[in-house]
Amino acid sequence: MADPQLTPEEQENGSVFAPKFDASGLLTAVVVDALTGGVLVVAHMNREALDATLESGRVHFWSRSRGKLWLKGETSGHFLEVAEVLVDCDQDALVIRATPAGPTCHTGAQSCFYRRLEVGEGARALVKVKT
Repeated sequence: MADPQLTPEEQENGSVFAPKFDASGLLTAVVVDALTGGVLVVAHMNREALDATLESGRVHFWSRSRGKLWLKGETSGHFLEVAEVLVDCDQDALVIRATPAGPTCHTGAQSCFYRRLEVGEGARALVKVKT
């Protein structure tokens, strides 16, 4: 299905969902915990991943490294159940509020963002944080 061509006004203020995929056919998806608001994972979706997410209610991504559709939780059982999808002003990024069924990161951490960058005098280090 082709996306309708919208004016900037329609794109930014209208009610038609017309996602803008980049030259690689992707858009950015930021998944946050529906309960806490904490960032769980940032990944990319192509049209197939977006459609699968909207149809199933479970978050899917396009794996750039594997070159295939990826259902988050397909091997671990830690699915991300969609609560709400927010669309940015020019429709090229999404924030997905989801309920996680366990740790989100493949490392076993609750979030993929489990380290903070600390910058000191000439040094930079990653320090684990509680997620």
